[in-house]
Amino acid sequence: MRVVVAGSSGLIGTALCRHLTTSGHDVVRLVRRAPSSPSEIRWDPARDELDPAALAGADAVVDLAGVNVGTRPLTRARKREVVDSRVQTAGLLSRTIARLPDGPGVLLQGSGIGAYGDRGEDLLTEDEPIGTTFFAEVVREWEAATRPAQDAGARVALLRTSIVLSPHGGALSRLLLPLRAGVAARLGSGRQWWSWITLEDEVRAIEHLLTADVHGPVNLLAAADRHADVLDALAREWGARLTVPAPEAVLRLVLQDFASEVVGSIRAVPQVLTASGFTPRHPDVRTAAAWVREQSRRAS
Repeated sequence: MRVVVAGSSGLIGTALCRHLTTSGHDVVRLVRRAPSSPSEIRWDPARDELDPAALAGADAVVDLAGVNVGTRPLTRARKREVVDSRVQTAGLLSRTIARLPDGPGVLLQGSGIGAYGDRGEDLLTEDEPIGTTFFAEVVREWEAATRPAQDAGARVALLRTSIVLSPHGGALSRLLLPLRAGVAARLGSGRQWWSWITLEDEVRAIEHLLTADVHGPVNLLAAADRHADVLDALAREWGARLTVPAPEAVLRLVLQDFASEVVGSIRAVPQVLTASGFTPRHPDVRTAAAWVREQSRRAS
């Protein structure tokens, strides 16, 4: 398949492009800088600039673009940047697909498991409504931007990605710093549900969805576990000792909107992904933690 990837320089995008290329797919990367190879095409979503020829002849588009939400404080300006960097790219790609008479028939649109908000013990399938937190509202706008492609008849799958376990970046990177130093501190009570997937299974799931007859929201996760259980499994792999937990009240004060991502409880279920025939290689937190540790060793 010829697959166009937006957001190819991020954690998931980098791994996905490598995986798809190894699997024999023809991968085209959309970049905001001057292209450095024939497989790269420049675009500028902030200026609504994309040559339709970039998508002509492609079988599918995967949009993983968007600024990292955890690297800077979520000021009003930063929140606008978080929204715009996602909605502008999704909208531009969707409109371009809709305008092409023989354009890509598939759009796999990046999204997030934060769509549901903090839901405690509730089991969350794709049928649940979008929540009311900041990140849930981001998802609402993000996914709505794909409407032109849907109306034009493209198969659009909305990738509601959970916490991606990897030693190379993402949400887990903050936890790994103290683990490597031999300590681990739970965030809040530790009883909140974390929906998670390893980076390897994330890219495998995306490749699977290129051809699976799936449309609409898809919860991308292997499992959901208590935060304390995830941390315990990681601590065991690193031989780290547990220290005093970080109080939830302090985390919410310091992290503000981002706190919902770490102390909020999202007990998602991969209902659509499982029904489509996908099986994760790391289905439980122990095998996932062992994989993360092995990847960390290889990188050191």
